Amino acid sequence: MTNESPTPIKFGTDGWRGVIADDFTFANVRRVAGAISSYVLKEEDSRRGVIIGYDTRFASKNAARIVAEVLAAAGIAVKLAADYVPTPAISLAVKQQGAAGGVVVTSSHNPWNWNGVKFKGKFGGSATPAIMKVIERELHAAAMPNGKSANITEVDLKTPYMEAICRFADMELIAKAKFKFAVDAMHGSGRGILPQIFSNNGIQHVAIRQELNPLFPGINPEPIEPHVALLQETVRKEKCHAGFATDGDADRIGAVAEDGSFVDSHKIFSVLLRWLLERKKWPGEVVRAFNTTKMLDRIAAKHGRKLNECCIGFKYIADLMMEREIVIGGEESGGIGYSRYLPERDGVLNSLLLANVMAEEGKPLGQLVADLQKEFGAHHYGRLDLHSPEEVKQSAITRAKAETTNKLGKSSVLRKENMDGVKFFLNIPSDGNGAEPWVLFRASGTEPLLRVYSEAASPALVSEILANAKAFVENA
Repeated sequence: MTNESPTPIKFGTDGWRGVIADDFTFANVRRVAGAISSYVLKEEDSRRGVIIGYDTRFASKNAARIVAEVLAAAGIAVKLAADYVPTPAISLAVKQQGAAGGVVVTSSHNPWNWNGVKFKGKFGGSATPAIMKVIERELHAAAMPNGKSANITEVDLKTPYMEAICRFADMELIAKAKFKFAVDAMHGSGRGILPQIFSNNGIQHVAIRQELNPLFPGINPEPIEPHVALLQETVRKEKCHAGFATDGDADRIGAVAEDGSFVDSHKIFSVLLRWLLERKKWPGEVVRAFNTTKMLDRIAAKHGRKLNECCIGFKYIADLMMEREIVIGGEESGGIGYSRYLPERDGVLNSLLLANVMAEEGKPLGQLVADLQKEFGAHHYGRLDLHSPEEVKQSAITRAKAETTNKLGKSSVLRKENMDGVKFFLNIPSDGNGAEPWVLFRASGTEPLLRVYSEAASPALVSEILANAKAFVENA
């Protein structure tokens, strides 16, 4: 019998993640599943059962089976996905079937050697901070409830999911527009879904990286540059009008314009917001995370909609979506959701909705982005992921917060905000109508990273701000 204390398990903005065989072990998966079982038994109607899914990563399927066995041993009936399935398909099934909650074994956009566990609330979205606190408490108490063993049933969750997202988008209009799309599953759990939907509806498309490969060769399954290089090349070569990429568990989106240029999540969010307010006229407020573009503020203001800013992590957006009517909510990493669908982000659904906007406006994606920049001012964005030791991370955040820090490079700091990390607004001319320049320093809650985000009126200015920010972090 070993006396070693178990590895500490830390929940970040969206569940628990760890390095496979180091932190992410089957023993730790059991501990997390025990805590979830205890939460469901104490806080929910456990008779409603729990739905479990998994992504394409190494050991995901086996880990999902272990979670199912722990819950079943606690007396909670389980419906286990019969195949790899997008995370939002689990959230949808939880809501449609009235389950007590959902569990997804996934590490989302992380590199191949990571895995993790997400918990979804009975409302069909990311567990709220309050729910995660209870699960963490049960974890620290080493909860492992035992009851009369319940059943584990394997179910098809893909078909109802595909039907639901096709009802939410206007598939007929997309087919009529005769646009051609490139779709990239990045070897993740969105594999085969968009190609099947497009084939069923007679929509021209080219599909890449749909095969199962848990090593995600040459990329992290994150739909940003440089990982979308193959999609960019495909769009240019195949003369597509747009390209869509979904991340490892298909809840996030990245896109490529007809000329092969990358369209980041901020532009995607802005295109969708403008369409919903101008064309669809859906009611409700807008919510964005602290690290997203302020172009959204300008669009919302033009249409007289309240814009809410929240901490980073989709669970905070989901929280607001359950309190009031939110027409659209989104975050920097490509997660975008709608109150009238689910309080959940969905990369596959958002791919269909972007195609829908293109069809309704009769324009390829790059043109839609250009129209936005023309009307609401030039907004350009960049992000640096600095793999920094803990002391460097903490020193940078402490110095950024300090009142004596009032310059970055040669630019003075006009004001600071610290909702989540530390944001500097910089005294740099914004080219008339362009973006107000800012930079945000934030230590990742789940990885050994310090993230630096910036927005300004030109790509050159963003690069300059990020270079100055990097020097600030490194020159303690």
